[in-house]
Amino acid sequence: MSTEHKFLAVYLGSMSGEKMKAWHAMPEAERKAKEREGMAAWHGWVEKHKDVIVEMGGPLGKTRRIDASGITEISNALTGFTVIRAASQEEAAKLFENHPHFAIFPGEAIEVMPVLAIPQM
Repeated sequence: MSTEHKFLAVYLGSMSGEKMKAWHAMPEAERKAKEREGMAAWHGWVEKHKDVIVEMGGPLGKTRRIDASGITEISNALTGFTVIRAASQEEAAKLFENHPHFAIFPGEAIEVMPVLAIPQM
């Protein structure tokens, strides 16, 4: 693979999971301090990897599902995304080890997958 391969990293979390319950159970001052620590770490992660970030992405809001039955509001574990460039999926995944999303914030995981080319007709 060349260094031009793109990978989508999706941030996962649960509003009802144990990590989120513990986060909301913290005293407000402690939680605010943890938020500041987390954002500083997140900005540090971005600065460290700015050369491979294709699209910073960001947090995700409420989800609407569209199918043959119409449009419905649903809930899922997707909380944000980032697009990066790496030589391999393993290299891409290693960029997210100990990421602030779950190392400081109450996020649960990050999943990394290749962005594949659209097949030609």
